[in-house]
Amino acid sequence: MAHTVPEKKGGLATAEQVDTHVEPAVPWVTVVWDDPVNLMSYVTHVFSSYFNYSRDKAEQLMLQVHNEGRAIVSDGTREEMERDVAAMHGFGLWATVDRSE
Repeated sequence: MAHTVPEKKGGLATAEQVDTHVEPAVPWVTVVWDDPVNLMSYVTHVFSSYFNYSRDKAEQLMLQVHNEGRAIVSDGTREEMERDVAAMHGFGLWATVDRSE
């Protein structure tokens, strides 16, 4: 959406268009990475308890982390993802914030 904003040039008022189009916020994601330390059962427990995922969903995500080296476990605003990453760190998991694709 463009608005007309008056601008003075040489003492005369003219109209200049200003673009006020706002791009939608790009969703952010929490990525959990594979590590050689945590047991698969523990990672499943963390996903089900923190994210309130069903046991099946938590196991699916854990297997993705184990087999592919990483999994996206949540998405939302950057602030929400930073909170989730901090929580994963608190559980001893390696996690990062990234932009969704």
